[in-house]
Amino acid sequence: MKTKERILSKALELFNEKGYNNITTRHIAADLDISAGNLHYHFKHSEDIIKILFSELILKMDVLLNDLQKIENKTLEDLYHFTFSTYEVFYSFRFIFMNFFDILKKIPSIESQYESINISRKGEFQAIFKGFQKNNIFRDDVPDFILKSLTTQIFIIADNWIIHNSLAFKMDKDEAVKHYALIQMNLFYPLLTGEQQKIYELNYVK
Repeated sequence: MKTKERILSKALELFNEKGYNNITTRHIAADLDISAGNLHYHFKHSEDIIKILFSELILKMDVLLNDLQKIENKTLEDLYHFTFSTYEVFYSFRFIFMNFFDILKKIPSIESQYESINISRKGEFQAIFKGFQKNNIFRDDVPDFILKSLTTQIFIIADNWIIHNSLAFKMDKDEAVKHYALIQMNLFYPLLTGEQQKIYELNYVK
């Protein structure tokens, strides 16, 4: 593994363990047993590391969304797999969500990127929901304003579940990912056709 990749990997590990505000480039260098100068050759500031890690998070989400969009005959299981995988990715970058406000305040470029992503994601999710209607997973009589509201609800849960878990439950990764993925899946239940609701109750209701 190249030095730059080792720095990014170690930074992600330390940020996740101890929080964005508690880790500096010197901490990362010390943990890697390299000089601060060596680290600064690749990254002048911790903000430069954060920008790349945030971009990696977005790229991983792009892959998941593209994979879901490519499926022509989408099923309820496809929706669950996407949701579960999303929460696994988010947990891998959990420091971003635990320190989201501080990061956005300190790094304006990430705030702009986040705003742009929000806009594009809304369109992508609307297209996905329409696809589920086409495949008779969602009812075809669901009003557009409900589908649009659903997208916002998903964003609210996805952006905040890690903080909620740290305050309310303190579950480990596997338990937390499964728990909150099902909470998000429950949002879809009222929109499912009668047949799909039976499938949902059989496979996902605990």
